[in-house]
Amino acid sequence: MATTPLVYLTRAEHFCAAHRLCNTEWDQSKNRIIFGKCENIHGHNYRLKVTVKGSVDRSTGMVMNIADLSTIIERSVLSVFDHKFIEDDVPHFKNEPSTSENICLFIWNQIEPSLPSNVKLHRIKLNETNKNYAEYFGEMST
Repeated sequence: MATTPLVYLTRAEHFCAAHRLCNTEWDQSKNRIIFGKCENIHGHNYRLKVTVKGSVDRSTGMVMNIADLSTIIERSVLSVFDHKFIEDDVPHFKNEPSTSENICLFIWNQIEPSLPSNVKLHRIKLNETNKNYAEYFGEMST
């Protein structure tokens, strides 16, 4: 059986959004203890990298058209988050803390179903700051 090279293709994007870290089941005192100053409303200039993997199509020379990946990200992520207050504007986060980890998982679940069947989502990397980022590779813990 012939094998084909597996190639990783990454698209980088950015969006600006405001949020506050809180658990709606806790009182303000506990939220302040757990989340510190991030319990206050604040914003980030998020940087997003979406990496897909697949075989290079011999006729196009591409894993997938990067313009198509860009369109998927625009529709599934940027239009949802850019210049939004996450807790008010993204229903998923009304009762779930909008940590970079949870946003990563949400983005994965938004993008994965939109990809062509021959392309697999490999990684979501979300930088909240220059020093802090979360990555998700689709793995589940045991």
